[in-house]
Order: sequence, then C-alpha cells, then structure tokens
Amino acid sequence: MTQPSPRRLRDFVAAFADLLADAPGEARILDTGAALLRDLVVHDDWLPDEFAAPDPERYRQYLLHADSRSRFSVVSFVWGPGQATPIHDHTVWGLIGVLRGAEFAQPYRTDGGRLVPDGPEHRLDAGAVEAVSPRIGDVHRVRNAFADRASVSIHVYGANIGAVRRSVLLEDGTRKPFISGYSNTRLPNIWDVSREVIA
Repeated sequence: MTQPSPRRLRDFVAAFADLLADAPGEARILDTGAALLRDLVVHDDWLPDEFAAPDPERYRQYLLHADSRSRFSVVSFVWGPGQATPIHDHTVWGLIGVLRGAEFAQPYRTDGGRLVPDGPEHRLDAGAVEAVSPRIGDVHRVRNAFADRASVSIHVYGANIGAVRRSVLLEDGTRKPFISGYSNTRLPNIWDVSREVIA
C-alpha cells in the first residue's frame, strides 16, 4: 500500500497561513478558509492511518499542525461507531470538514438561561464544510452518523485548540470548564520534502 503523501496537508497549511498573513476579518477567514478546507477534504489520500485511528471508548482528537504563532491549528477528529461529544463551545472561530463517513451536528443557544436546540440537527457528509464561532454560533453537539463504522473530520481553529479553555454546557445553562488536549504526542512530518525532490 502506498504511504499517504504529506503534500496536500502541507499545501493547505501554507495556504491558510498566507490567508491569515493579511490579518483579514473573521468573515473572510471563514469564507476563504472554508474553500481551502473543502479542497482538502474532497481528497482522501493524505491522512496517515495513525491520525485516523478510532478508540473504542471515546472520540479522538489528533493534532496535525499548530501554527508557531498560535493563529490556527489543524486537527483530525475520529469518531468511533456511535460516538458523540457533549454539548460544548469553542470560544474561537472554527471550520469543520468531513473527510470520511458522516456526522450529525446539533447547534444550541441559550434561551432564558437554559440551553435549547438552535434549529434542527443536520447531517454533514464527506466533503461538507461548516463554520462555528462566537459571532455566528459557537455551541453544538456532534455525533458520528454511523453505528457500525468510524467517521473522520478535519477541523481548523483560530488558536491552538487543545490548549484553549472551553466549556461543556448542561441543559440548565451550567458550564463545566475543560481543556481538551490531544490524543497524539507526535505530529505528521509534512515538511520533509526530500523524497519528493529525489523523485
């Protein structure tokens, strides 16, 4: 079997860094960034297996890249069969693109101090991209659409998301702080272009 090429992820990271270099507003980041992410997730030939491995107990969050200035991070989320997040916030802008399988997302809002659904739960299939942020809607619950197989989505956040103080939200509006961290201790090596030069 052929090893996945790091080129697509490297090109994506470089393009996203170029986008942020102009210090655009959030609306442009989400619009242009969504197009970049869509172009990445329509190709399923680049993510190494170790960053797509599910866990039988809970979903996994693998760091793929963290910008040296913490302007953004790229993460693969791997959902085992039937796995879901609690209702949670992000506190920064984010883009979610489905690489494999499908997931359901249920947005929430606060109404009279209580948490209520903000519209219907919707399905994101492979290739779909959606945005979250405190400005446009930041609270949701996500679950794997399949009970018999894993799904993988690629997330881009406006910070090193594994170190961001965030909250799980209960239906009565209570917030429980958390810091997610990451499931991996090493990153994919997207910067070694020696094999490509030799080829």
